[in-house]
Amino acid sequence: MFKSLRTITKIPDLRNKILFTLGMLVLYRVGSYVMVPGIDQNAVTTIKEQAKAGGVLGFLTLFSGKALTNFAVFALGIMPYITSSIIMQILTVVIPRLQEWQEQGAVGQRKITQWTRYVTIGISLIQSTGLVYVFHRQGGGFTSGDTQNLDLVPNFNFMRVSLIVLTLTAGSALLMWMGEAITQRGIGNGMSLIIFASVVSTLPGTFTSIKSSDGWGGIALLIAIMLVMLSFIVFMEQGQRRIPVQFAKRVVGRKQYGGQSTYIPLKVNMAGVIPIIFASAVLNLPVLLSQVLPADGWGKTWQKWINDHLTSGTSPYYLVFFGLLIFGFSFFYTTIQFDPVQQADNLRKQGGFIPGIRPGPQTERYLAKVLNRITVPGALFVMAIALVPAILLANLLSTTSAGIGTDFGGVSLLIAVGVALETMKQIDGQLMMRNYEGFLKL
Repeated sequence: MFKSLRTITKIPDLRNKILFTLGMLVLYRVGSYVMVPGIDQNAVTTIKEQAKAGGVLGFLTLFSGKALTNFAVFALGIMPYITSSIIMQILTVVIPRLQEWQEQGAVGQRKITQWTRYVTIGISLIQSTGLVYVFHRQGGGFTSGDTQNLDLVPNFNFMRVSLIVLTLTAGSALLMWMGEAITQRGIGNGMSLIIFASVVSTLPGTFTSIKSSDGWGGIALLIAIMLVMLSFIVFMEQGQRRIPVQFAKRVVGRKQYGGQSTYIPLKVNMAGVIPIIFASAVLNLPVLLSQVLPADGWGKTWQKWINDHLTSGTSPYYLVFFGLLIFGFSFFYTTIQFDPVQQADNLRKQGGFIPGIRPGPQTERYLAKVLNRITVPGALFVMAIALVPAILLANLLSTTSAGIGTDFGGVSLLIAVGVALETMKQIDGQLMMRNYEGFLKL
């Protein structure tokens, strides 16, 4: 391993890619602490302290790397781009024009990417406007007690609101550009690495909070849970079902083509972390809508119920809703990623077939059956990863910080491991392409 690391520093192209990636991630972390103009800094400090106890803000800040509680230029994080990408993927299935673009190769992909950027800007404008209104209306409505009447946006007027909204939208657009730049000029997937940096940045605070409340025993327990979960995640992420495929032989003149054997790899967790993001977005909706309800009467009652049951990682309501949403979205996103009908049609056009299965409808039914059977353990795996760590920490540690379950939850581990494995595979591919020994040992 150390030999491979030394080799990386000797290859100028690969070294420059890694340095460029690290530089972009450092700029992102710096931008997460640059506050938006027109915000009351004292109120932001109070909100940050209150958010450490969990609740709504603790639930919403995971993917922004605490930039939301800082009300920084990157407060929206990369989530607007992820949301727009998911929307475009879903629309590709139902809009014929997008299907045509997808089949056009690189040219069509550029068109889809451009429209994804437009949708990202639209989502950023809507989210930033909503954040400004909510934070002005009642200090975000995210706190309780004496901090309830905090106003993060003093002198609320059109010019100040426009300045804050444009700053947040520009920060989201800049972050989108940085992610695409990392993908093109750096190493790894830029958007995934930005999320990785956001998630990992919360871990030191998690360890500090546990150390202050549970001592070194709590730290040892946390590390033990982390090692077990990491091993389980790596094992499941590498698991796949390989469906053998045989291509028919063709004779053209004096040459023979085809006849080779290959396989279709179906990952156990083909949807990755997307079901968790989908489920979090659905749970975020009532949480955000509750902030515009009346501050007293029935509005206050609903706000309290949502804050107690839909933002706490140990609430039975939260566990049931979150688990069911993850399970359903796992099947939903997997069917979008892998279409048995399209796959069977591609095999038929290429002269390929699955041994023992006739091309056409039988191949479609076989692929659909295998896909459904392998998605069930994958969905259960994602559910367990998302829910089990929070339950264990709540029952084994005495800390009262509700944010720990969010920061250290399976979402963080799954993202961190998935991105790390993918980035290491890309580095390994770069080394192998240059006839060096691979970085990974399989």
